[in-house]
Amino acid sequence: MVELTVDLISKSKKHFKKKRGISLMQYLKTLTHLHFSSSNIKSIGDISICRKLSVLYLFDNQITEICNLSFASNITHLYLQWNNITHIDNLSNLQKLSKLYLGGNRITMVEGLEQLHELKELHLENQRLPPGEKLCFDSRTLLSLAESLCVLNINNNNINDINDLSGLKELQHFSAADNKLHSIEELEDVFSLWPHLLKMDLSGNPVCRKPKYRDHLTIVCKNLESLDGREIHEITREFLINWKASKEAKKRNKLAARTENRLQCQVRSQLERDMAIGVHAEESPASGVAHENSAAPHTLP
Repeated sequence: MVELTVDLISKSKKHFKKKRGISLMQYLKTLTHLHFSSSNIKSIGDISICRKLSVLYLFDNQITEICNLSFASNITHLYLQWNNITHIDNLSNLQKLSKLYLGGNRITMVEGLEQLHELKELHLENQRLPPGEKLCFDSRTLLSLAESLCVLNINNNNINDINDLSGLKELQHFSAADNKLHSIEELEDVFSLWPHLLKMDLSGNPVCRKPKYRDHLTIVCKNLESLDGREIHEITREFLINWKASKEAKKRNKLAARTENRLQCQVRSQLERDMAIGVHAEESPASGVAHENSAAPHTLP
């Protein structure tokens, strides 16, 4: 089992090179970037001497647990994609972390990020999930990310709705391709709460086959510049907005006309009923007088 340790770093040709007047310990204390991708690493050992570490590349390894990083308060970029991680743990001390890459792992619940108030990018695509399961989000984590997260990638995770994500109001780039999203109305409701959205990819979802799918999202996402890899031109958005406004105006006018016609019919009906009652009221006394006259005996003058 390969473990990331100080000894491993010292043996790496692309890292420590003996220099006159500098020891290994001195070098490690100034180290800011570590590159150990595709190195068959299965665990992270004690590298706490690297206190200035800001970028750590550990993607494409065999790591099963995030650990021994509590010292790394200066890390801004953490690359852990394509490992065997099942839980997001032990990141609370990484207060400066802005980009977190966890795609291609075995994570089923997005949690444990409540203390990462500087996190701007979260990449969770292609989780190797058990059959029938989807990627889920802890409400506390979502609440804590609402003010900071700008980029979210959740491609290919069996997700069938995104209502839980509606609070991520600072999102600018959102990628949820190859999932199971199907409701255009739900998407409109959520995206209307994301005023800063610039780029979005929903390709490969059932919703993409809905009539006027692209038109609906172009209208509701007022600053969107790219949808499913295709640019949105402002002139197109203006045309669609005007078309929708015209359509809604016609609909309102038609509804108003129907309402007016219905009221006119009701008024006419009421007038006809009132007239019928009036005629009946006038005829009733006359018929009574006629009856009395016919009943009186006829006398000659």
